Formats: sequence, C-alpha cells, structure tokens
Amino acid sequence: MAQTYSIEFKEEACKRVQSGMPVAQVARELGINVNTLYTWMSRFKEHPAQPFVSSGNLHQEDAELRALKKRIKDLEEENEFLKKASAFFAKNLK
Repeated sequence: MAQTYSIEFKEEACKRVQSGMPVAQVARELGINVNTLYTWMSRFKEHPAQPFVSSGNLHQEDAELRALKKRIKDLEEENEFLKKASAFFAKNLK
C-alpha cells in the first residue's frame, strides 16, 4: 500500500530543496523516493498557495473543469433522449 505523507511534511521537503539542498540528499534524509520528491516539487512550483490538495479539496481550475465535464455529460444524455423521443413521435405520426 502506498505511503501517505502530511501536507506539512511535503511542504517541508520542498522548502529544504528550495533552500539549496540537493534533491537526492533531502529524499535520503526523509526516507522518500527521489521521484516522489520531484513530483512534490513540480506541484509546489505550479500552485505555491495550495500545492497539495486532496480529491475533496480541488484547485479552483480543477473544480471548474470537473463541473464543466459533468455538465457536458448531462447535456449529451439529454440530447440522446430527445433524439430518441423525436424519432418515436415522428414514427407514430405517420
């Protein structure tokens, strides 16, 4: 099972790297994989205010994207239903 780390732990690791320590050294000292630390660093640089969010607490852009995809899916389902209904009624009119 994957190890989970607190937000504070991740932020501290990123701050150590930003202060000039080599990534490999920080990873070794904290007992984490170097690639994991590089992933955390990229998230930290991309969203400095909220770098580590969970699925229940998304970045605003991600939440908007999720809502828009849901809206598109709902509209496509409504469109399919209306196509079937119009075909049914057109068939019954003849």
